[in-house]
Amino acid sequence: ARDGLPEDVFRLVSQLTPLVNVELLINDKNKGTLLTWRHDEFYGPDWHLPGGIIRFKEFAATRIEKVAMSELGASVSFENKPIEVNEIMNYSRDIRGHFLSLLYSCELTSSLDNDFKFIEDEPKNGYWKWCKVCPDNLIDQHQIYRDKIGLYKF
Repeated sequence: ARDGLPEDVFRLVSQLTPLVNVELLINDKNKGTLLTWRHDEFYGPDWHLPGGIIRFKEFAATRIEKVAMSELGASVSFENKPIEVNEIMNYSRDIRGHFLSLLYSCELTSSLDNDFKFIEDEPKNGYWKWCKVCPDNLIDQHQIYRDKIGLYKF
């Protein structure tokens, strides 16, 4: 809902129709996969791929660029088409409980913002970390991506 619909309207919409979102798969052959910490009322506290909900009349490419900048402080390049399309469902929740998720393979084209680097003793929502192996505490909805996360996946 940030910078879009008012929160109450966004919640209502998410109860009536699936939401479409992008997920950014950013792999580095030496560092692993870039994940962000998630701790909010809907998911977590656990790791997830950076991602965001596409706004009305917004191109997926625009949302990818905005997610990269807002969650990583960086820019990325990516193919025009997603590498996977997944239907993600949370049967126990009505608000934000159904997504069509577009997974894009991305590459960093700028440095990450170190102000948002994850610190083990101070976990903060949205902070990033390179993961050489897939962490055990990946959000349930991203378990479908487990085989794509970590160094051994290249």
